[in-house]
Amino acid sequence: MIRHVCSPCKQKWLQRQHIGKLFTTSTESDTVITPAQSRMARAALQIGVRELADLAGVSAMTITRFENGHTGGHAATLMKIRAALESAGVEFIAENGGGPGVRLRKQASDGDS
Repeated sequence: MIRHVCSPCKQKWLQRQHIGKLFTTSTESDTVITPAQSRMARAALQIGVRELADLAGVSAMTITRFENGHTGGHAATLMKIRAALESAGVEFIAENGGGPGVRLRKQASDGDS
């Protein structure tokens, strides 16, 4: 049975449940991707939800639901999203005390050796 939950209550529940976090694998070197990281990565790449969905091979609704915190998503789906963003030039930054984030991968210039 699905019932309506007010937004503030829903946000608190989602925070407690850690919805939207994905451990891509169980190895130490892997990081967590959050809905905020996904939104930041799209903004850095200047792409929309539909374009990311095409790159990742998932539906635009899947991206929207994940980024809005409505679902934590399936691990395989979120791995596709992460891989698409990484192949487009995004690097995910781990929590490391300052909070998770993203940055664009530095492009090698022709003069670099």
